[in-house]
Order: sequence, then structure tokens, then C-alpha cells
Amino acid sequence: MNRFWNGVAALVLLASLPAVARPLPASSAACDRACLTSTVNKYLAALVAHDPSKVSFAPNAKFVENTVPMKPGEGLWKTASALPTTFKIYVPDPVSEQVGFLGVMQESGKPVMLGLRLKIRNGQITEAEHLVARDLRPTAMKNLEKPSAAFLTPVPRSERNTRAQMIRIASMYYPALTSADANNAPFASDCVRHENGIQTVANPRPAKITSAMSLLGSYSCTAQIKSHTFDYIKRIEPVRVWIADPQTGLAFGLSQFRQPMKTNVYKLVGVPGFKTTTINVKPFDLPAAHIFKIYGGKIHEIEAMGFTMPYNSKTGWE
Repeated sequence: MNRFWNGVAALVLLASLPAVARPLPASSAACDRACLTSTVNKYLAALVAHDPSKVSFAPNAKFVENTVPMKPGEGLWKTASALPTTFKIYVPDPVSEQVGFLGVMQESGKPVMLGLRLKIRNGQITEAEHLVARDLRPTAMKNLEKPSAAFLTPVPRSERNTRAQMIRIASMYYPALTSADANNAPFASDCVRHENGIQTVANPRPAKITSAMSLLGSYSCTAQIKSHTFDYIKRIEPVRVWIADPQTGLAFGLSQFRQPMKTNVYKLVGVPGFKTTTINVKPFDLPAAHIFKIYGGKIHEIEAMGFTMPYNSKTGWE
């Protein structure tokens, strides 16, 4: 209603001015939730058709895939072979006219997990971003058949947070990891996290504990962070949490985890039987996409995907 009256006021003002200003064309109308979701579907169909002309790119549109600047038609545009079917999560944000998406599709006949961000202006795509996780573990595929019901279910109005609150809450996740202080983020007691389809918290406690990691996989989101198991993550930058949908309680974040791995042994806190954990890997970055389910002021579920890159890689958006 306010938009309607604002439009009426604008027309009245235009009528009182010299005939030099003109209303913008209809295509300049803001892209609402339905428009953003529809744009993702059209984009994915064009991707599989290997034809970027099937969607409307702005003349100066920027496209980045796995941190590498490209042109529409390159990268996954050449190799996508089948659309996402049952695993699809949309995060439309009309305020920023951006949409985040996580889905499982086919590339050259093999399953891949796609993190997608699109930015729309005046009916055209001005930014497109792909994160593609390949070589998914066979053990992860059961969790990638369809999303948790929470990601598809609207939040009751009484439990919704505002868009600004959701962006703040989701942004708090990253410093919680680097500080080993779960108090930096409001995790719910039922918090569950998946990474490339693997459930990494709140699993049943294994009958036989073979490593600290096997035990930590049964910890809660809060307890796992407080154990210092993530001390090898020294920086997460940049963090871009720009997209949130209060209706579904979903916030979409992009980030780059940076691990210098100056030591391979890390002290643990509160892990019975284990004082340290050993990680034998070379320095690396991990570009990632996260979708957070937020309601009642807390993070209840996290669906994440990512892949490794050389340490201190550029993001493609410098």
C-alpha cells in the first residue's frame, strides 16, 4: 500500500514539473520474492542449455565461478548436464534484489553441489556467482536427496526475526569459529550442520571412539566450537552475508576460510581422552556458501558447501 501511494505521489510531482523527466520502464520495477525465485529457475535452465542468451544479463554484468572471473558461457555454462531436481533451497531477498541458492545438479553426468548468488537491477542480472563442490562423498548423497524440511517451511510470524536481525545473527557464526567462543553466535540447542552433505554435529555418539573427530561429531554446535577444534581456521575473510528472507527464516552467506596451517597439532578443550588433534594438510583456503535457518533469535540449522583452494587465493570480487 505504501508503495502504491508513493507511486501516486511521484506521478503528481512529475505532472508539476517541466516535461524533461520520464517514468522508468516497467522492467525497472524491483524484483520481488517470486521474481527472484523465477530468475534462479530460468538461470539454471539456461545453464544446462549452455545458452546465456536465455537470461537477461546487464551489459557490464560480472560473473565469477570458484573465485575465477569469467564470462557468461564459460565454466559450468559449458559442463552443466542436468538441472537440480529434489535438493533445492532458495533464499530470495527483495530488499537487496539478490537471491541465494543451494542445489544438487549434474555436471558431465556427475552430481555437484552448486552455491549460487544472483543480483538483479532493472530486470537484468548484474552479478552472478557460482561455487561448485565436486567429488561429493558417496556417504553424503543420502543427505543431498532433499533438504531438511526446515529449509522449506515458513517461520510462524511470532518467531520471525527482521531481515537486519537475521543478517547480524548469521554474521556472528564466523567469529564464533575463529574465536572458539560459541557465545559469539546464538546457537539453538537443536542446531544441526551439514557440509557438502556430511552431518558434522549432533550425530549419535559412536560405540567406539577412534579419534577426537569421531567424538566431536556427536557434539552440539556450541560444544564443538568451545572445544577449539576449529583453531586451525585463523581468518574468514571476506564474509558476505547480504541476503536474508524473514518469511522462511533463511540467511545466505558467502565467505573464504583461510588456514595457514603453521602447525599440525592443536590443543583441545573438554574432549575426554584427547588433549590434542592432528591435522596433516598444507595451507589452504576454503571458499564456502552457508544457508542458516534462523528463528526466535537463534541458529537452528546450517546447510553449507565448499571446496579447497590455494592459501590466500583471491575471491574474484576484489
